[in-house]
Amino acid sequence: MINPTLNLYGLFVPAFLVMALAAWGCLKIAHAGLARIGFYKITVHPALTDLALYVLILTGLSALFIQ
Repeated sequence: MINPTLNLYGLFVPAFLVMALAAWGCLKIAHAGLARIGFYKITVHPALTDLALYVLILTGLSALFIQ
């Protein structure tokens, strides 16, 4: 089981917040790559596509760390 909080120099940070920030960083990298190849030109709603990718990345990260 994942520890629900991380202690960063006396500041207790929820582990989910760390995973959410990591997922956001991965999304920005994926967004840059997908925009470069023209993926967003074929999607109907690019913002919803980004949201779906974010949820998928966050779910994958949480599945990696929760056992």
